[in-house]
Amino acid sequence: MATTKENKTISQFKSSLIGGGARPNLFVVEMTLSELGFDLPTFDADKFQFMCKAAALPAQNIASIDVPFRGRTFKVAGDRTIDVWTVTVINDEDFVLRRAFEEWSNQIASLDLNLGATDPSAYMATARVFQLGRGSTASSQDNSGAANAVLAEYEFIDIFPTNVSQIDLSYDSSDTIEEFTVEFQVQSFNIVAAGGSNG
Repeated sequence: MATTKENKTISQFKSSLIGGGARPNLFVVEMTLSELGFDLPTFDADKFQFMCKAAALPAQNIASIDVPFRGRTFKVAGDRTIDVWTVTVINDEDFVLRRAFEEWSNQIASLDLNLGATDPSAYMATARVFQLGRGSTASSQDNSGAANAVLAEYEFIDIFPTNVSQIDLSYDSSDTIEEFTVEFQVQSFNIVAAGGSNG
């Protein structure tokens, strides 16, 4: 039996595209590190919000388990896994953020003796990523106001760095600013209800 589907118009699409679409360059990453069992005196949480150039909202991964049955494969849901979370940090001439991540790694496993914190709670921290809107509320009709609406918030739980990337140095590099990436292992994350604002 033949069926039909109604054509969609540009006007209908416009009314469905709330806020003109979420923008990947409107975000803030917060990382305070106050819960660590050691001090990182060079880490500046406020500065990190400016210098964190790139991050990601978490992927949702549930493995599939294949169960053979009479020549067919029946798929059932397996365990849930969380990807490595990576942030990209702009490096300026005081190196304070770079030094902080190096020291965090050193507290986990020191370079000279290979000793480090044995209690996981001593080296794990929490971070938050906020996806921001272009207006002061999610349904703003203009861009007035001094704050951005928080469209989505994700809390990364019990993270710790497993890779602080190299910084390439070269005579050929000009008109660029150094940056580096930090890869974190993540135990879990929370999807926090949106609706606030980031001033």
